[in-house]
Amino acid sequence: MVEIEETAIPGVRIVKPRRFGDARGYFSETFNRRALAEIGIDIDFVQDNESFSAASGTVRALHFQAPGFAQTKLVRVLSGAILDVAVDIRRGSPTYARHVAVTLSTDNGQQLLVPKGFAHGFCTLAPDTRVFYKVDAYYSQAHDAGIVWDDPDLAVDWPVTPDKVTLSDKDAALPRLANLTNPFTYGAI
Repeated sequence: MVEIEETAIPGVRIVKPRRFGDARGYFSETFNRRALAEIGIDIDFVQDNESFSAASGTVRALHFQAPGFAQTKLVRVLSGAILDVAVDIRRGSPTYARHVAVTLSTDNGQQLLVPKGFAHGFCTLAPDTRVFYKVDAYYSQAHDAGIVWDDPDLAVDWPVTPDKVTLSDKDAALPRLANLTNPFTYGAI
Protein backbone atom coordinates (compact mmCIF):
# COMPACT_ATOMS: atom_id res chain seq x y z
CA MET A 1 0.00 0.00 0.00
CA VAL A 2 2.97 2.31 0.63
CA GLU A 3 6.49 2.44 -0.77
CA ILE A 4 9.53 3.80 1.09
CA GLU A 5 12.57 5.31 -0.60
CA GLU A 6 15.75 5.75 1.41
CA THR A 7 17.70 9.00 0.98
CA ALA A 8 21.40 9.83 1.27
CA ILE A 9 20.95 10.33 5.04
CA PRO A 10 19.76 7.27 6.98
CA GLY A 11 16.45 7.87 8.73
CA VAL A 12 15.24 10.54 6.32
CA ARG A 13 12.83 8.72 4.03
CA ILE A 14 10.51 9.49 1.16
CA VAL A 15 7.10 7.91 1.74
CA LYS A 16 5.12 7.17 -1.41
CA PRO A 17 1.48 6.31 -0.76
CA ARG A 18 -0.18 4.45 -3.59
CA ARG A 19 -2.77 6.28 -5.68
CA PHE A 20 -5.77 4.68 -7.35
CA GLY A 21 -6.95 6.76 -10.29
CA ASP A 22 -9.90 6.78 -12.61
CA ALA A 23 -11.89 9.30 -14.66
CA ARG A 24 -12.90 11.16 -11.47
CA GLY A 25 -9.33 11.70 -10.23
CA TYR A 26 -7.65 9.54 -7.60
CA PHE A 27 -7.90 8.08 -4.10
CA SER A 28 -4.90 7.70 -1.80
CA GLU A 29 -4.57 6.45 1.75
CA THR A 30 -2.04 9.02 2.96
CA PHE A 31 -1.47 7.58 6.42
CA ASN A 32 -1.92 4.09 7.82
CA ARG A 33 -0.08 3.47 11.08
CA ARG A 34 -0.25 -0.32 10.75
CA ALA A 35 1.09 -0.34 7.17
CA LEU A 36 3.99 1.93 8.15
CA ALA A 37 4.76 -0.16 11.26
CA GLU A 38 4.95 -3.26 9.07
CA ILE A 39 7.82 -1.64 7.16
CA GLY A 40 9.61 -0.35 10.24
CA ILE A 41 8.10 3.10 10.78
CA ASP A 42 6.16 2.88 14.05
CA ILE A 43 5.54 6.43 15.24
CA ASP A 44 2.87 7.72 17.58
CA PHE A 45 1.86 11.00 15.94
CA VAL A 46 0.06 13.36 18.35
CA GLN A 47 -0.51 16.60 16.42
CA ASP A 48 -1.31 17.68 12.85
CA ASN A 49 -0.15 21.04 11.49
CA GLU A 50 -1.01 22.91 8.31
CA SER A 51 0.57 26.00 6.79
CA PHE A 52 -0.58 28.13 3.89
CA SER A 53 1.84 30.29 1.90
CA ALA A 54 0.35 32.71 -0.61
CA ALA A 55 3.54 33.56 -2.50
CA SER A 56 5.93 31.31 -4.38
CA GLY A 57 9.40 31.70 -2.85
CA THR A 58 8.15 31.65 0.74
CA VAL A 59 10.67 29.99 3.05
CA ARG A 60 9.69 28.47 6.37
CA ALA A 61 12.95 27.23 7.81
CA LEU A 62 14.92 25.69 9.41
CA HIS A 63 13.02 24.64 12.54
CA PHE A 64 13.31 22.00 15.25
CA GLN A 65 12.35 21.42 18.85
CA ALA A 66 14.96 20.53 21.48
CA PRO A 67 14.94 17.18 23.30
CA GLY A 68 12.06 16.70 25.64
CA PHE A 69 9.84 17.95 22.82
CA ALA A 70 11.94 16.91 19.78
CA GLN A 71 9.73 15.98 16.86
CA THR A 72 9.66 13.47 14.05
CA LYS A 73 7.65 14.95 11.17
CA LEU A 74 5.78 13.40 8.25
CA VAL A 75 5.34 16.18 5.68
CA ARG A 76 3.10 16.33 2.62
CA VAL A 77 1.66 18.97 0.29
CA LEU A 78 -2.10 19.46 -0.01
CA SER A 79 -1.88 22.05 -2.81
CA GLY A 80 1.06 23.50 -4.71
CA ALA A 81 4.66 22.35 -4.35
CA ILE A 82 7.68 22.77 -2.09
CA LEU A 83 11.36 22.03 -1.91
CA ASP A 84 11.42 20.23 1.45
CA VAL A 85 14.73 20.21 3.35
CA ALA A 86 15.97 18.15 6.32
CA VAL A 87 19.37 19.08 7.83
CA ASP A 88 21.20 16.68 10.16
CA ILE A 89 22.11 18.65 13.30
CA ARG A 90 23.17 15.71 15.50
CA ARG A 91 26.70 16.43 16.77
CA GLY A 92 28.97 13.46 16.00
CA SER A 93 26.78 12.16 13.19
CA PRO A 94 28.63 10.99 10.06
CA THR A 95 26.19 13.18 8.08
CA TYR A 96 26.33 16.22 10.42
CA ALA A 97 25.39 19.48 8.62
CA ARG A 98 24.42 17.59 5.46
CA HIS A 99 20.91 17.80 4.11
CA VAL A 100 18.31 16.07 1.99
CA ALA A 101 16.19 18.19 -0.36
CA VAL A 102 13.10 16.68 -2.00
CA THR A 103 10.35 18.19 -4.12
CA LEU A 104 6.94 17.42 -2.65
CA SER A 105 3.86 18.38 -4.61
CA THR A 106 0.18 17.76 -5.06
CA ASP A 107 1.05 15.99 -8.30
CA ASN A 108 3.64 13.52 -6.95
CA GLY A 109 1.84 12.82 -3.64
CA GLN A 110 5.13 12.01 -1.91
CA GLN A 111 5.82 12.65 1.77
CA LEU A 112 9.05 13.23 3.67
CA LEU A 113 9.77 11.60 7.01
CA VAL A 114 12.06 13.90 9.03
CA PRO A 115 13.44 12.28 12.21
CA LYS A 116 14.29 13.91 15.52
CA GLY A 117 17.70 15.60 15.44
CA PHE A 118 17.06 17.29 12.09
CA ALA A 119 16.22 20.89 11.32
CA HIS A 120 13.35 21.10 8.83
CA GLY A 121 12.18 23.72 6.42
CA PHE A 122 10.80 24.31 2.97
CA CYS A 123 10.47 26.79 0.13
CA THR A 124 7.25 27.09 -1.82
CA LEU A 125 7.58 26.45 -5.56
CA ALA A 126 4.04 27.56 -6.42
CA PRO A 127 1.61 30.19 -5.15
CA ASP A 128 -1.14 29.21 -2.72
CA THR A 129 0.76 26.23 -1.31
CA ARG A 130 -0.68 24.30 1.63
CA VAL A 131 1.62 22.00 3.61
CA PHE A 132 0.36 19.44 6.11
CA TYR A 133 2.53 17.55 8.58
CA LYS A 134 2.14 15.15 11.45
CA VAL A 135 4.42 15.37 14.51
CA ASP A 136 5.06 12.97 17.37
CA ALA A 137 5.53 15.61 20.10
CA TYR A 138 3.39 18.60 20.99
CA TYR A 139 4.53 22.12 20.21
CA SER A 140 6.55 23.72 23.01
CA GLN A 141 7.52 27.37 22.67
CA ALA A 142 10.29 26.86 25.26
CA HIS A 143 11.87 24.13 23.07
CA ASP A 144 11.32 25.84 19.71
CA ALA A 145 14.54 26.74 17.86
CA GLY A 146 16.03 26.95 14.40
CA ILE A 147 18.83 27.78 12.00
CA VAL A 148 18.81 30.60 9.48
CA TRP A 149 17.63 29.35 6.10
CA ASP A 150 20.56 30.63 4.03
CA ASP A 151 23.42 29.47 6.30
CA PRO A 152 26.31 29.15 3.79
CA ASP A 153 27.81 26.23 5.74
CA LEU A 154 24.74 24.12 4.89
CA ALA A 155 24.96 24.78 1.13
CA VAL A 156 21.23 24.27 0.54
CA ASP A 157 20.43 25.15 -3.08
CA TRP A 158 17.26 27.08 -2.33
CA PRO A 159 15.13 27.98 -5.39
CA VAL A 160 14.88 31.62 -4.28
CA THR A 161 17.41 34.39 -3.74
CA PRO A 162 17.65 36.47 -0.54
CA ASP A 163 16.29 39.55 -2.35
CA LYS A 164 13.17 37.66 -3.55
CA VAL A 165 12.39 35.47 -0.51
CA THR A 166 9.28 35.87 1.62
CA LEU A 167 10.43 35.20 5.17
CA SER A 168 9.18 35.87 8.70
CA ASP A 169 11.15 38.22 10.97
CA LYS A 170 11.59 35.31 13.38
CA ASP A 171 13.15 33.09 10.70
CA ALA A 172 15.39 35.90 9.43
CA ALA A 173 16.85 36.33 12.94
CA LEU A 174 17.76 32.66 13.50
CA PRO A 175 21.46 31.82 14.10
CA ARG A 176 23.80 29.90 11.82
CA LEU A 177 24.47 26.28 12.74
CA ALA A 178 28.01 27.20 13.86
CA ASN A 179 26.55 29.67 16.38
CA LEU A 180 23.82 27.37 17.67
CA THR A 181 23.85 25.87 21.14
CA ASN A 182 23.08 22.46 19.71
CA PRO A 183 20.96 20.16 21.92
CA PHE A 184 21.34 17.01 19.77
CA THR A 185 24.04 14.36 19.96
CA TYR A 186 24.22 11.45 17.52
CA GLY A 187 22.96 8.25 19.11
CA ALA A 188 21.47 10.02 22.14
CA ILE A 189 17.98 10.68 20.78
